[in-house]
Amino acid sequence: MVRLRSWFLGEVTENPSGHLGPYRKPTEAEHTHPWWKVMCLTGVDYFSTLGYQPGIAALAAGTLAPLATVVLIVLTLFGALPVYRRVARESPTGEGSIAMLEKLLPKWGGKVLVLVLLGFAATDFLITMTLSAADASAHVIENPFAPAGLDSAQVIVTLVLLALLTAVFLTGFTEAIGIAVVLVGTFLALNLVVVFVGFWEIAKNPSLLSDWQHAMTAQHGNPLMMIAVALIVFPKLALGLSGFETGVAVMPQIAADGDDALPNRIRDARRLITTAALIMSGFLLTSSIITTVLIPQDEFESGGGANGRALSYLSHEYLGEVFGTAYDVSTIAILWFAGASAMAGLLNLVPRYLPKYGMAPEWARAIRPLVLVFSLIAMAVTLYFEASVDAQSSAYATGVLVLITSASVAVAISAARNRQRVQMWVFSVIAVVFVYTTVTNIFERPDGVKVASFFILVIMTVSFWSRVTRSFELRTDSVEFDEESLQFIEEAAARGRIRIVCHDARHLDPAEYAAKEKQQRRDSNIPADEPILFLEANIRDASDFSSDLLVHGEQKGDYRVLWVDASAVPNSIAAVLLQIRDVTDVRPDVYFEWSEGNPLVNLLRFLFIGVGEVAPVTREVLRRAEPDRDRRPNVHVG
Repeated sequence: MVRLRSWFLGEVTENPSGHLGPYRKPTEAEHTHPWWKVMCLTGVDYFSTLGYQPGIAALAAGTLAPLATVVLIVLTLFGALPVYRRVARESPTGEGSIAMLEKLLPKWGGKVLVLVLLGFAATDFLITMTLSAADASAHVIENPFAPAGLDSAQVIVTLVLLALLTAVFLTGFTEAIGIAVVLVGTFLALNLVVVFVGFWEIAKNPSLLSDWQHAMTAQHGNPLMMIAVALIVFPKLALGLSGFETGVAVMPQIAADGDDALPNRIRDARRLITTAALIMSGFLLTSSIITTVLIPQDEFESGGGANGRALSYLSHEYLGEVFGTAYDVSTIAILWFAGASAMAGLLNLVPRYLPKYGMAPEWARAIRPLVLVFSLIAMAVTLYFEASVDAQSSAYATGVLVLITSASVAVAISAARNRQRVQMWVFSVIAVVFVYTTVTNIFERPDGVKVASFFILVIMTVSFWSRVTRSFELRTDSVEFDEESLQFIEEAAARGRIRIVCHDARHLDPAEYAAKEKQQRRDSNIPADEPILFLEANIRDASDFSSDLLVHGEQKGDYRVLWVDASAVPNSIAAVLLQIRDVTDVRPDVYFEWSEGNPLVNLLRFLFIGVGEVAPVTREVLRRAEPDRDRRPNVHVG
């Protein structure tokens, strides 16, 4: 049992997990890769949507699917692409748009927004896992060589694929890019063959195009009406935008050396997302045309042969069962690997943000518990949607659209702050378009926002509970003293006693120091001939959980003052006291006065703005940080 627990809770880290995928930062010992190989890592998510996107487009837009796809491509190339080219420039270490908003909107507002966006990112990644597994199972079941009796077992097959994914990550999953290159290259080559054959069939039978045009005219009247309907329905096709956030998240894995490493990485990242967008746009348009023209509309409905597998349907229909089966195997492989990439993204994303905010419990820093939690949630989502590709597409689109919308807002704000008026207006217009697309998708298919709301609620609840339970940690990464503060401390230590009086950083008038000294000498019986040091903690951003402390020394008239910028007063005081003890080998004495006001209100003030019941909280932080009472700094309250 002990060995099992040790294995299960192993790989504890506050850094990205080590699973190659989105948000992964390779260590110095690891090899980076050419941009086109890294593009394949993005492509297992982005390009794999061809397995189900044409069928979803035909189901959503009917005969207008190609026209709606054109609208989507325009939005891809002239909306999402310029947005993420700027994101790549402003977050070259792979943080993506979420980190941009965190920097642009600091303190609690920014962090709460990040938690909300993490909920949508979790929706994106988890639905990638479940939808990809569901579509892979559809390709398994519909294949003519599949065992009899699988027709009614899609949920079971999907759960088996998810369980296999879980097993792989529990045992260890580190190789990704080499596999991704093979899978993406094979998949795109097979799709190119299917597209070519599809257009060849249309060229041999021109009447197919005429029939399609007549059907559009009969259903929608004149061309203006067709365009209007296409503009209305294109948000349902938003799955075709899924690769941009992961495209910038994998930036650290792009090879770049020399003095111009960062500019070269940015250039190659832009090349990556541009190439991926152009490839995907070409396949989206061509696949939409051939599937709409060649496949009867009723085949796209639930239970139809093309539902969730339109290109596979054509490969079997026009290229035979052997090629069709090869296409199915390739599709199943890339869809399964898209789920693996999504799992890796989650495992790298959670440790990047939540521990830094103090909003992750201890077990969340271990990889295997996270794998089990994400896997169980994925299986629950699969059961909820009954492994339906169509039903899950709304949740997937919601996650994708919210992330792209947040990115467009982030770059618009960035352009405004940099006084780039033209770029600001361009990105603002793009942001408005994506807001419209997102809102339309939510109103028409609310299941997506329901799933995202669940993830947001879970993340918020766990995060704030963790923040409360971890608030009594030191919350300090390091403590250093400048030259003058170190001189003050060493001179006090030479006398054999270091007496430190905590002082409110808001009251810096000389008379305040005099009054504080007089009060503490009276209340705490500090001898008049023993010098004291004042210690002031200034709160810069109380929403930060931990920080590096640099203690400054300053002579203010007759008084020697130590001051430090921090995220929480009691925790920073405790950390400074322990560091003083370690530097001088003298246990300092620290003196407080009792805080006024309601204790519960003061506790809430401490949790959210870093002040409140300073004396008892400092003592509790010291008690937890130093179990040995003989080495613990002495706390006095008067």
